[in-house]
Amino acid sequence: KASREIKNPELSENPYGEAIQKEIRDQYMTGEYLMVAPLFTGQTTREVVLPQGKWLDFYSGNYAGEQEVIKVTPGLGKIPVFVKYGAIIPMMKPVLRAPSSGQKFDIEIRYYGSAPGFYRLYDDDGETFDYEKGIYSWREIRVAPDKMGKLKGTVSKAEKGKPDNIGEVTWRFMTVN
Repeated sequence: KASREIKNPELSENPYGEAIQKEIRDQYMTGEYLMVAPLFTGQTTREVVLPQGKWLDFYSGNYAGEQEVIKVTPGLGKIPVFVKYGAIIPMMKPVLRAPSSGQKFDIEIRYYGSAPGFYRLYDDDGETFDYEKGIYSWREIRVAPDKMGKLKGTVSKAEKGKPDNIGEVTWRFMTVN
């Protein structure tokens, strides 16, 4: 019997194809939309394997690539972080503990994209186990074009009687190119 070797064309055409298919142990996803690729002692530059989809730089919003291997030199004090196109990332200032019940906290919402988007943000009292009794809120974060075609973000109000801890909301539309 004659046998024929079957090759994956991506592997033969792309020198990184094999690496893309292997488990990557020095970078990781945190959630569905954030990928972290830390540098280790002595490193100033590293290669990052970007999965399928468009990826943007977390800090600048610049296009990083899609389904390819890129080389990054982030500089001191910056961990390479990449955001999947279309992500809505709610952020708050670092705190030592969750805000007290009823205490408002301000958030910054970053949007990485140019099309409408949607995200559900969980909110509870931060102290008790009342969430087990259904006492929590899902806040809807939406990004959609206004009448002039410019993207605008909104956050739904908390349901009556449910936790409402979000204070001032600052929007940052991060996509540059």
